[in-house]
Formats: sequence, structure tokens, C-alpha cells
Amino acid sequence: MGGRRGQGRRDAVTRRRFLQAAAGAGAGGLAAVTARAEAAPASPGGVKTARVVLVRDARVLDEGGAVQADVIGGMLDDAVKELFREADPRAAWAHVAGPQDTVGVKTNVWRFLRTPPELQAAIVRRLMDVGVDENRIGVSDRGVLRMELFRNTTALVNVRPMRTHHWAGVGSLIKNYIMFSPYPPDWHEDSCANLAGLWDLPMVKGKTRLNILVMLTPLFQSKGPHDYQARYTWPYKGVLVGTDPVAVDATGLRILEAKRRQFFGEDVPFAVSPKHIRVAEEKFALGVADPERIELRKLGWADDILI
Repeated sequence: MGGRRGQGRRDAVTRRRFLQAAAGAGAGGLAAVTARAEAAPASPGGVKTARVVLVRDARVLDEGGAVQADVIGGMLDDAVKELFREADPRAAWAHVAGPQDTVGVKTNVWRFLRTPPELQAAIVRRLMDVGVDENRIGVSDRGVLRMELFRNTTALVNVRPMRTHHWAGVGSLIKNYIMFSPYPPDWHEDSCANLAGLWDLPMVKGKTRLNILVMLTPLFQSKGPHDYQARYTWPYKGVLVGTDPVAVDATGLRILEAKRRQFFGEDVPFAVSPKHIRVAEEKFALGVADPERIELRKLGWADDILI
């Protein structure tokens, strides 16, 4: 999220509060495996590819729209297991971090559509299950530059909701790292085309182990920097997970585009082109934007899946 220098309040929250918020998100133990999976492996022909997992569950939101902690925790486990090809969630999360790591969980606190606390809690719980010390886990959005823990991270988990965005076309995982910049508006030029450059900042480069794009109630249409209308959201009840942020964002963008066609009855362009996703591959080689080279695995509820 963009903003003026020094904007925002410290939003770091203790891990203990997260654990209390999601007591039903699952139990754990310690996992000894700490192997890493490559973000975008090459196919036998040498072409870069990526794996993305979409998991949906009709029960994740109650009738009032509240996130169900046990369901979102199970969805996350299923997605991470599928992503890393593991049968056990702790073995899967051991690909993300281990006892040697200091982990920053980069969230998004936009007041209309924030990273769900229940999902944050599930992430923290699983990090602790694989041996990451509670005091070496930080959770923040606008406070990342002020937190010593984030300056010392060895691993990052990137998690935010997908929505339309006034400056970048869409608020994406790539864009979620804008708060690692001392002055976020510096990145607004040309529809935020060069956002992938954020991933070369010293606090970020080479550290991201997992990307989670929240698609529970995506915002598919807006005008202006702070515009939010509930009629332009819908209960998609999904989460996209991958190690390649470009591939996850490109998949989320396809879902938003499909919803816009469904809602408007035709292809209606975004008010601002979300070209930063394509530029992330073509200019910065951050990941894979071409859907033909993205292996999309779909789990769970399939009604009106749109992709």
C-alpha cells in the first residue's frame, strides 16, 4: 500500500495474540526437515515454470462473512502440502523455515480488506511447529522498516488479499513489499510498472519462502485510492499459494478478470493496467507470468471457480 513518508502506525502484533485468535487452527510438533524447494524449476526443455495451488472451501466464511479459523488453517495446510508434494503439513512447512530462521510475515492492513488475523495465526502456528522460536517471528505491514526483527530476517512469508488498486491496477503479492521502501510513492511511476524492483532491496532479496494470495472476498472493481464498495466483492472463498510471486499474482489476476467479465458481461479494462505482473517476468526475471508455464493445482470446492 502506498503512502507518505512516515505514514501509518506500528502494526506489529505479538505471536501470542495470533495463537489465541486461532486456537483451532491445528496442533503441531517439531519437524526436522529443512529442505528448500525451488521457486520456479525448469522443465526438461529448460523453460522456466512454476507451480501454484488454489484451495477453496465453502465453509471458510460464516453467514456473516467471518473467517473460520479451523477451516482457513486446514486450507493453508492442504495448499502447502500440495505445493511441496508432502503428505504431512509439518514436513511441508519445513520447506518454508526451520529452527535456524528468523521469519518475517509481511501482511497488509488496508482497512477494508486486510490479511485475516485467523490466517496470520495459522501461519505463525505452523512456523513454530517446525521449530522457529516465537521470539524470532515478526508480523507486520507498515512497520517493517521500524522492526529490528525484519532487518534481521532470514526468511519471509508474503501474505495479502487480492484487490483492484488505484496506482497499480491490482494490489498484489509483488506490490505487498512496497513498505520495505523508505518512500513508497517512489514506485508509483508508470502504473507501478517496476514494482518487482522491490524484491532486490536488501531486506527482501532472496528471502521469500512462501507467497499466499488471499482470495476469500476479492475486490474486482474500484475507482480512486481508497474506494471500496462491497458490491464489487464476492465470496470466492479461496487462497492461492506458491513460491513464485509472479505466478501466484498472474493466477489471481486471471480470476479477477474472469469475475469482471461475468459481472459486466464483457471485457472491461482495469482503470489502471496491472502490467507490473508482466513486467516482473519480462524485465526483472522475478518469476513466471505466462499461464501456459504455470502448473495450477486446484483443491476443494469447485463451484464457480472461474479458472
